Amino acid sequence: MIQTNASGIIKRKEHARKGHERMKRRLISLVLVLILVMTAGCGKKSTTKKLKTEDLDETTLQGMAKDITKEMSLKNKIGQLFMVSVYQLDEAESKNQTSVTSQMKKTLKKYPAGGVIMFAKNINTPDQTKKMTDELQDASYIPLFMAVDEEGGQVSRVASNPKMKMTVYPSAQEVGRTYNNKKIAQMGKTQGKELKELGFNMNLSPVADVLTNKNNTEIGDRSFGTDSKKVADIITTLVKNMQKQQISATLKHFPGSGQTGGDTHRGSTETDQTINTLRDTDFKPFKAGIKAKADAVMVSHLMLSNVTDEKEPSSLSSRVVSDILRDELEYKGVIMTDAMNMKAITDNYSSGEAAVKAIQAGVDLIVMPDNYKEAYKAIKKALKSGKIKESRIDKSVRRIIYTKLKRGEIPPDTTLLKENQ
Repeated sequence: MIQTNASGIIKRKEHARKGHERMKRRLISLVLVLILVMTAGCGKKSTTKKLKTEDLDETTLQGMAKDITKEMSLKNKIGQLFMVSVYQLDEAESKNQTSVTSQMKKTLKKYPAGGVIMFAKNINTPDQTKKMTDELQDASYIPLFMAVDEEGGQVSRVASNPKMKMTVYPSAQEVGRTYNNKKIAQMGKTQGKELKELGFNMNLSPVADVLTNKNNTEIGDRSFGTDSKKVADIITTLVKNMQKQQISATLKHFPGSGQTGGDTHRGSTETDQTINTLRDTDFKPFKAGIKAKADAVMVSHLMLSNVTDEKEPSSLSSRVVSDILRDELEYKGVIMTDAMNMKAITDNYSSGEAAVKAIQAGVDLIVMPDNYKEAYKAIKKALKSGKIKESRIDKSVRRIIYTKLKRGEIPPDTTLLKENQ
């Protein structure tokens, strides 16, 4: 009896200690708010300045991300692992939705997502785009990554529309050939600023692939060049200047698709590059972007037949995602897949199977599964069966939440620390 009581006391003390530590971390941001408010009142003018997440240090933000993740329901945790298209929220006959429908809101409530990606067909005018991004955010319990592909050249979802009046940039190949560092810095700053004004907070750019195969069709003029050192310098400049505008930059397409002869949009594609070739050339721009603290890295579906032991797309390979990108290159940010509705995936895997494999490989964010609901349910089932541990997805959710905090999408006074929906 005495032993039982002692055990109970120990457990209660341990529970109390953990609760105290948790509360302590939460109070950090509140204390900073108070300090800033009081400091603002000490000058000649009694004005208050609202604390921004940019004002908080990494330790505080990481602590908040950890606490928010603990408070989240499993439903919302699973949702954070997905970035979907507007069409996947409302599978109407047309994919050209330019407004938020009631069905989109219902889908986000039942199958909450971590992000939404918009394409040119969803973007009509500045006012329409801003209204749509705002309403999508309002429909989501947890702030979304609002993403778009704005590379320049042929992949310009916004600037390609004259009505958007966004600065038009040439192809990456042309930028690499004719722009100096100052002009490249201005490009990153301008793209970031203009996207931010429209309600976007993530650009699925820049392309870090080095074009080493002149016959490459998947990347082509989307690459900044054939010189890995020069491409690395451009990537560094773009990432730093884009993210100064509070737009998350995304390095793509890891491990580097500039050597391939195939196209993963159309089917399975292999490359015979060795790990040493990748290290000497392809990894250099990614390493530069990682050093510049890029918020995200997109992994391609390219198969590395001379690097991995299995014939799996890189996006589903733990060797590529965890061993190389996470461990060897020491990347700590958000790892996302390329679009999972591409033929390299859909020809060989169901949406559910591919989603589970991606998470098992170490991916944080699954982009556009061919069937979102099926993929969502597959992750839920894998968690219940123990095929995926909740502690595994917690790591991904913390990285995602941390990035949203860092970019100001989740404010310091967030209610996410108090509610569990």
